[in-house]
Amino acid sequence: MAVQAVTGLRLLPLVLAILAGAASAQTQDKQPSTFGPVIGGALLCRDQIDNKYFYSWLSSHFGAPYKHEGGAFWFRTGEATLWGAPVTEVMVSDDTSELVFLAAVAEVPPDQLEQSVRSAAGVRYPAADSSQYPLRVSATGSKIAYYNSKSKIYCAKFKPLPPGR
Repeated sequence: MAVQAVTGLRLLPLVLAILAGAASAQTQDKQPSTFGPVIGGALLCRDQIDNKYFYSWLSSHFGAPYKHEGGAFWFRTGEATLWGAPVTEVMVSDDTSELVFLAAVAEVPPDQLEQSVRSAAGVRYPAADSSQYPLRVSATGSKIAYYNSKSKIYCAKFKPLPPGR
């Protein structure tokens, strides 16, 4: 009986690790119910951008970033959607830039993403120029850019002054 108890205790960490891995994989495959309000609202520049908050939020819902490149931490979002468009990655700025930003890659062209955002959130993104691949800019400062055959939507703001200045 004592041998069975010891064997069971030895297996407990293994079982817990397997369950934690399965829960993490499930979290990464499922979109959190707050993804639209939290990430979508920030991408529309409807509030301040706090990169530490978004890093923590994304890490808790999608796991560790899969890369750190170009002044940003990159998170894979599984099968997430915003405004009816599939979103495969979200990036949040690190502290190396004078800007703080949040960005997302949508698997649709910019004109289609603009129509989706306009239909779902009422935000318009007129083209900034008449080029073949124009940057689209909302009244709040959110931008939609071409990213190969996809779109990148982002909100970038200057960092606030440190407290006491």
